[in-house]
Amino acid sequence: MKPDRRSVLRGGLAAGAGAALGGLLGGGAAAASPGLVRSGRPLLTHGVQTGDVTAHEAVVWARSDRPARMIVDIARRPDLKDARQVRGPVLTPDTDLTGKTFLRGLPAGEELHFRVRLADLDRGSALSEAATGRLRTAPRHHADLGFVWSGDLAGQGWGINTELGGYRIFKAMGALDPDFFLCSGDLVYADGPLTETVALPDGRTWRNLVTPEKTKVAETLAEYRGQFRYNLHDANLRAFNAHVPMIYQWDDHEVTNNWYPGEILDLPQYTEKRVDVLAARARRAMFEYTPTAVQAPKDGRLYRRISYGPLLDVFVLDMRTHKDPNGPNNNASQTEGVLGADQLAWLKRELRRSKATWKVMAADLPIGLIVPDGSAAQEGIAQGDNGAPLGREREIADLLSYAKKNKVRNMVWLTADVHYTAAHYYDPSKAAFKDFDPFWEFVTGPLNAGAFGPNNLEGTFGPQLAFRKTPPRANTSPAEGYQFFGEVAIDGRSGEFTARLRDIDGNAIYSKSLQPIR
Repeated sequence: MKPDRRSVLRGGLAAGAGAALGGLLGGGAAAASPGLVRSGRPLLTHGVQTGDVTAHEAVVWARSDRPARMIVDIARRPDLKDARQVRGPVLTPDTDLTGKTFLRGLPAGEELHFRVRLADLDRGSALSEAATGRLRTAPRHHADLGFVWSGDLAGQGWGINTELGGYRIFKAMGALDPDFFLCSGDLVYADGPLTETVALPDGRTWRNLVTPEKTKVAETLAEYRGQFRYNLHDANLRAFNAHVPMIYQWDDHEVTNNWYPGEILDLPQYTEKRVDVLAARARRAMFEYTPTAVQAPKDGRLYRRISYGPLLDVFVLDMRTHKDPNGPNNNASQTEGVLGADQLAWLKRELRRSKATWKVMAADLPIGLIVPDGSAAQEGIAQGDNGAPLGREREIADLLSYAKKNKVRNMVWLTADVHYTAAHYYDPSKAAFKDFDPFWEFVTGPLNAGAFGPNNLEGTFGPQLAFRKTPPRANTSPAEGYQFFGEVAIDGRSGEFTARLRDIDGNAIYSKSLQPIR
């Protein structure tokens, strides 16, 4: 990223910043986090987060130790002397004392600084200590921009290990000064209990920070909330959240491994076997603890388009809520299976309307990698026959042929999920199904979880392996370094799109530059 990609900050904020979102979902009560001492004024318990930032809007998130009102000051100046104050929601036990303030009427293409404080409900002058942060709004004109993406945090028994620096990959991502972070799912592992120690192959001992909610699989609303709170104990993540807005999508581990609607679990660790019940509780916790602009329960849909200036639209897909049951995945006539009819229709419409140069398809499942669920079922889109589209592949084939017919140019697919990093070029000349324009898919992760792979590629859409890096064994711990993220840099003048795959320390291990098709 170029150091001069932002204009000099000047002037005052545009009028109209306002509107707070409170009481997102209602119901349920919760106590403050363990170990917090109640003082004469409220306390911010888990830092601050921002998300779904566009040219003129942003979401700011916080959590209190008691009922209190959220107050946000937003300014161009780091010292906040030109700040505009936005009165946010009252944070109550109904949302586990979390809340979001919507900022509107922001100036496009600028770096803004904010401060969050909590006001006591009885004594408005009793304010919490402030938490500060920064965000960048999307540019109105062509300008350099960049972001990072990855997924999978605290999975397979590997949690926060303070002896090894905690979630140190967030330091490496933050060092790139990205405009935002695209979370490709599995931000929490609600099905992944932690133990205090794990023996490593080299004789060392991995030591986890463990909270009560992380000692078992999540089933209750309180336990799902605790999954999200757990990650916010990490100082690296809190610092990253304060300076890098997030675009969030979910995958399976926010609920339970490889779940689909209507599933009944046959697992002894669960007393609640109905996945639909678990998913509703997880979904509520997710809305409470992530800085999404999605409002629930009126709509609550997670798929959405985030416009980030004339060069980029991010299409955030939900490939979990509308998924069909995991089976052979070889139906020759089905029309749904991973996106669902409503989402697919929305996606086609929004792709056709998009004027952005690049269309990033933020997917929580890769297209051409075979991801089994046991010995006879398939979790992913591909099923391994290398032939004409079957099962869930038919929905993707429909989308890709539609994009070609309607001249939707410059689609790039970004994902995580498989716990290694790779680059795939989808070539119709080498595919069983040929009615699509060629495109790239970049896979990365995990952030802090067991490393796996590689998975086999399936030939229906002609994926060609350009690069991959995988660990030496299944469930390799983060101590061995096989943790990855991706970076995208878009040149404001040429429109060139460069994807880089990076390791846990931020070293670039693969790079691919793409020229836009005009």
